[in-house]
Amino acid sequence: MPQSFPPSSFTLSRRTLVAALCVAGLGVTTNTAWAAKAQAKTTEAAAFDSETFNNAVDAPLLRSGSKGAPVARAQILLDRAWFSCGEIDGRFAANMQRMVKAYQTATELKVTGTVTPETWAALRKDSEPMLTTYTVTEKDAAGPFEKTPAAMDERAKMKALVFESVEEAMAEKFHTSIGYLKQLNAGGFAAGKEITVPNVAVSAAPRSASSIQIDKSQRVLYVLDSKGRLVAGFPISIGNEKDDPLPLGMLAIKNEVKNPSFTYNPAILKNAPKDASKVDVAPGPNNPVGSIWLGLTKPHWGIHGTPNPSNVGHSETNGCIHMTNWDAERLSTLAKAGFKVNVKS
Repeated sequence: MPQSFPPSSFTLSRRTLVAALCVAGLGVTTNTAWAAKAQAKTTEAAAFDSETFNNAVDAPLLRSGSKGAPVARAQILLDRAWFSCGEIDGRFAANMQRMVKAYQTATELKVTGTVTPETWAALRKDSEPMLTTYTVTEKDAAGPFEKTPAAMDERAKMKALVFESVEEAMAEKFHTSIGYLKQLNAGGFAAGKEITVPNVAVSAAPRSASSIQIDKSQRVLYVLDSKGRLVAGFPISIGNEKDDPLPLGMLAIKNEVKNPSFTYNPAILKNAPKDASKVDVAPGPNNPVGSIWLGLTKPHWGIHGTPNPSNVGHSETNGCIHMTNWDAERLSTLAKAGFKVNVKS
């Protein structure tokens, strides 16, 4: 019998400038600037304690609004179980709540949307370390890196839509937000540096996958086996119901394109500027459709990556189904041409 999926529960940094006071006429200066530099050096020198993180055995109840290391641990374990929270960031928000429910459904636990002791016990059957180390290579650090313009006609002038920084590249590689990656690592990401990262590479793909189910109300894409059982789940963004509603019913995957280019055609985009021109945008991870495209049988619609992983599950799109690049790439290893895609409200 097909499983009953989790009920709907959708909910929708800048630098702080510190000024040092200096009274030059009296020959008096404050110690603010010196103290800030000393604090920065102390912070940079302090290494993240990966051993404590990995060896923790506590099982705190985690719910919406929870933050910190226990949340990050649960996110890493969920990611490795193929129930992705999107970006690993140590914050329990809407995407994580949806994935906890999906994981609880898949493992036949009580569906609470909170990380209960029983949920921790199931997750910790995966005993691999949650954090590991990675040495930044010369290739990683060399890029190329380039700022992505906001205007589509400016993007069309680029030879490739590459990452903007080595931090962004490393964050995508290890399924984390740039902010959380920096929390784990002080002092930059130069070639040869050993950095601490979520240990996502040890993830094993589900053994069987037969179809996809998309729940519009939850903004989740489920992968099901031949008996309708849930084997994976990913947060998604979809078009808004007024301008670009995702049609209900049965579709199928028509084709797969790795590292796709993107044709910006304002004629089929309802919110495009009136003076916008049709242009082709080169491939790359920051291309509007990300690093992979799974075309659907409905013309112009597809499941694809995105250059903005932090928006997945939280924002609306100009149509299609957006996933993080890493989740879209993982999905493509399961779903091939002919795969059924059932869209439900």
